[in-house]
Amino acid sequence: MTDLPGATQSPPAEPGEATEPTVPAHRPPPPGPEPAPGPPSEAGLATGLASAPGPAPGSTPEARLATESAPAPGPAPAPPSAPASAGTTPPKEADSGTVDSDSDSGRGAYLSNRFLARAALLTALLTAAGALLGLVRDQTIAHLYGAGPGTDAFLVAWTVPEVASTLLIEDAMALILVPAFSLALARRAAREPLPVGSPPDGASGRDPVHALLRTTLPTLLLALSAGAVLLVLAAPWVVALLAPGLPDTQLAVDCTRLTATCAFSFGIAGYCSAALRAHGSFVPPAMIYVAYNIGIIATMLILSDRLGVRAAAAGVAVGGCLMVLVQAPVVLRRLRERRATAERTPPERTAPEPSGEQPGGAGRPLVALGLLAPVIVFALTRQSQVLIERFLAAPLPAGAISHLNYAQKVAQMPMVLSLMLCTVTFPVVARAMAAGDTDRARRRVERDLALAGVIVLVGAATVVACAPQIIEILFQRGAFDRADTAATAAVMRVYALGLLGHTLVGALVRCYFSAARPLWFPALAMLLGLALTTAGGALLVGTWGVLGIAAGNALGITVTAVLLLHGVARHSVPVRVRHMTGGLVKLSAAAAAATGAGWLCGALIPAPLPGAAVACLVVAAVFLVIARAVQAPEIDSLVRSVTGRFANVR
Repeated sequence: MTDLPGATQSPPAEPGEATEPTVPAHRPPPPGPEPAPGPPSEAGLATGLASAPGPAPGSTPEARLATESAPAPGPAPAPPSAPASAGTTPPKEADSGTVDSDSDSGRGAYLSNRFLARAALLTALLTAAGALLGLVRDQTIAHLYGAGPGTDAFLVAWTVPEVASTLLIEDAMALILVPAFSLALARRAAREPLPVGSPPDGASGRDPVHALLRTTLPTLLLALSAGAVLLVLAAPWVVALLAPGLPDTQLAVDCTRLTATCAFSFGIAGYCSAALRAHGSFVPPAMIYVAYNIGIIATMLILSDRLGVRAAAAGVAVGGCLMVLVQAPVVLRRLRERRATAERTPPERTAPEPSGEQPGGAGRPLVALGLLAPVIVFALTRQSQVLIERFLAAPLPAGAISHLNYAQKVAQMPMVLSLMLCTVTFPVVARAMAAGDTDRARRRVERDLALAGVIVLVGAATVVACAPQIIEILFQRGAFDRADTAATAAVMRVYALGLLGHTLVGALVRCYFSAARPLWFPALAMLLGLALTTAGGALLVGTWGVLGIAAGNALGITVTAVLLLHGVARHSVPVRVRHMTGGLVKLSAAAAAATGAGWLCGALIPAPLPGAAVACLVVAAVFLVIARAVQAPEIDSLVRSVTGRFANVR
């Protein structure tokens, strides 16, 4: 598996970019002459991603590389929340795609910008691979089953893994557990090492990470098991609630019972993903959708002749198990490493662990119970958009749900890729907020929003310009005919209007839930957006059919994004809202012009593959030229990065 080495030596800062001082260790200075201060923080990597200022020393759990040799920092007072930091030694590489970011010496170090760039790149590549396999999965479903009643029945059952992935992997579980594990790692860094011969679970030396596992994992296993059994038993009522007008309800019930197993497997996979990301291990969590889609595709190809569309539902169960298997060995290895280190650590006295309500203090629980409800409500409300769409589409002619599904799967790919950066930097923002470093969090969030906006708007322009060609290339074969291509392409173009809103919601909600305090504002904004989605879809479905349902989705999520953007400075990270709004407007204008140019060029070429290729190039070129002309954010950084790489090649 690919290694992610983390560099502790920063590249030179770019001109005009200030470096930040080291946060001193939270421990008394050693006797004798005052030692030299720690190294400067990371600054400036010649990419748009990594040019953002790096996190504070020890401010992210994945950054705490092994440190043993350098003297302690000077006696300057340290914030209570800052983990102790000493000199750094090169991290050891692991064969699991991780950095030894959880040093058991209890001292923090840096999460370098180079590490963030590599982590984001590998995560994006693996996510793209998972998305491509998802397209292959959808192509296989379209080829084997078409867009008829059987596929509609399976897609109703597919609602279960869609909701489970949002609740248990992507949103709720990550938003709750990444800050919790980050806090546990901060407490571990602040504690004194365990005395030789003392048990790791002793009352005076209990490891905070193991304590978090013991207090959360058994309860989670019990709840997930009960939820899966309940779904199996209640499958007929679930189908009746989701799609009351569905022709073949028994087939949908059978598929729902098979997919109900993911309520358990997805929960374990999401727990492992949150723990690994907090520890600085991004590769195994990024591989889960690769394994998941391989499981579905293989099961369909093997069992389709015997089970029909039920084979796709059985593949969901197999894929969920594979999600756990690709992460479990890494998690177990990290736990064994910690126990082994605890047994051989010599006695050493350090500063006591911070207490009270300070970040990392013992007075605050690792998982704030008050935070669970707003996170879960937000995640369920966001996923309920899909439930509303399928409920409204169920009475429409056969194939309507399938057209919505295929269009959404393709249209959301730019959004998924754009959010990879936010997935990697979420622990950075969480630890910065926990340490009270809101300025660092603001810079990181503004950079992430701008880069995510660039990616998703270029993708949305491409989707709108090349929708018929894309659908024809991907799906038009077997039982999926030309009429299905035209209907799906039309829906996809409408869905693309809400892609920026979906991306902003996914990026901004991480800011709201980075602090360990309950925030209901995102859930309330999402509830308002869902109400608009429902009302808009119900009003427009009679006139526009499935296009009206997609338009309601775009309306609701855009309003939610506007509310979250304008509320983030007041409720969470002090983002410069007017500055960010102006930048997004400039990027949107460039995307609109690029869409028109790409649409025109694609229409002039009748063959789908050459037409789509030319349109994609035109969209990218026009977007870049116009965005740079209007001085949109991050464009110059991207241009400098690309031209610099070409110069290095020459």
